[in-house]
Amino acid sequence: MSLILEKIDHVVNGATHIDNVSLELAPGSFNVLLGRTLAGKTTLMRLMAGLERPTHGRILMNGHDVTGVPVRKRNVSMVYQQFINYPSLTVYENIASPLRLAGVEAREIDRRVRETAEMLHMEALLERYPQELSGGQQQRTAMGRALVKDAEVILFDEPLVNLDYKLREEFREELRELFKTRKAIAVYATTEPNEALALGGHTALLHEGKLLQYGRTEDVYHRPQNILSAEMFSEPPINVLPGMVSGSEVTFDRRVHFSLTDDLKRLAPGQYQFGVRASHITLGPQSPDDLGLPVSVDLAEISGSETFLHVHNDLFDLVVHLAGVHEFAVDQEITVYLPPHKMYAFDREGAVVHIPPHLEGA
Repeated sequence: MSLILEKIDHVVNGATHIDNVSLELAPGSFNVLLGRTLAGKTTLMRLMAGLERPTHGRILMNGHDVTGVPVRKRNVSMVYQQFINYPSLTVYENIASPLRLAGVEAREIDRRVRETAEMLHMEALLERYPQELSGGQQQRTAMGRALVKDAEVILFDEPLVNLDYKLREEFREELRELFKTRKAIAVYATTEPNEALALGGHTALLHEGKLLQYGRTEDVYHRPQNILSAEMFSEPPINVLPGMVSGSEVTFDRRVHFSLTDDLKRLAPGQYQFGVRASHITLGPQSPDDLGLPVSVDLAEISGSETFLHVHNDLFDLVVHLAGVHEFAVDQEITVYLPPHKMYAFDREGAVVHIPPHLEGA
């Protein structure tokens, strides 16, 4: 089963929600739609499901044009953010409901419901009602109803957003394992770069209805095609520093200069935007070529066992992602260290012109 979107547009009352998206999802693939709120993720999934029809373009399943085929005639399942279950039905009957609607024989229904419940570790909950379940158990029930159909395409529209962190981690691991043995195409929407990395598979970056990049998740993360992709697929967003390459050095802020490293020497003289991930900036030099940058502290944001340190100088702001809990005073003067060998370079238009050499073959 393959799913192909060919030059899809979706326009509503003159507003373009999806803009010329072409995408090919391979049989048995796990795919993440990553984008900010209103990027077009839900709209694209509704188009895949047949809940919406594109204004222009075609949707092909197994080579057949299904652009105008409604959802009830497609073998597609969808799981939403909210726990959508029938309150008057047991977990067993909730999971069985799509099979009963399809007229599946009772013995086959029982086999598939119990098989699905086992996959989701819900065997002991089948006789309970939704109001007797925790939030995570309710979401498992909703997932079970989608999975039991043995659909060719299964769509997950931010299904874990309402669960706590621990449950989300458990679900991600289970989803990865679950789809290793299924032939269905899975599509999972999220706003969180770290969730996309945790899920793996392939990632499509969406921004304002446009497809920025698609490929293996680790490839899209390590090798962004442009500065917008790099910013979107980074949490916090990748730091961007304007710089000038001239002669044999780079100048960041008229005061900070460093010699072009061997891998940066291919850059022609001119203005660039240099990108460095927050987790690659440190409080002390990690290698001989690390560049010390004097900055002032704006805020030390402690989140669990991590600290997001917001700093600035007179030309740009930076965010530093530190492991552990670190306390700093506002306006404290410190030095942070940037690793030139881990920097990306983008031209004036934002296209990537340099990828750190240790990532080029990643």
